[in-house]
Amino acid sequence: QVQLVESGGGSVQAGGSLTLSCAASGSTSSRMRMNWYRQAPGKQRELVATISSAGTTQYPDSVKGRFTISRDNAKNTVYLQMNNLKSDDTAIYYCNALASAAVYWGQGTQVTVSS
Repeated sequence: QVQLVESGGGSVQAGGSLTLSCAASGSTSSRMRMNWYRQAPGKQRELVATISSAGTTQYPDSVKGRFTISRDNAKNTVYLQMNNLKSDDTAIYYCNALASAAVYWGQGTQVTVSS
């Protein structure tokens, strides 16, 4: 079993920055793909960043150039650096880990961006 715990959420003014962390514990593996999702009220859950076991990253256009996902396998931690935040970025952000035969989710952390 893998446990994921997000931290770093909070409130920030538009144009500001925030860094989220996701600490993994349990039966972790560097081979897992790690992801950040977000869900805003009334909207579908959206993948905002993904990083492969090899370190390859992908982002949707909505956050490309503003968000950066990274991982520190030695610390079993994945990060999401968010810059130039917009009000549309307001959502609960969830850490996600994809293993070969299981999917794990964190509890989520709230990010609120005020205009």
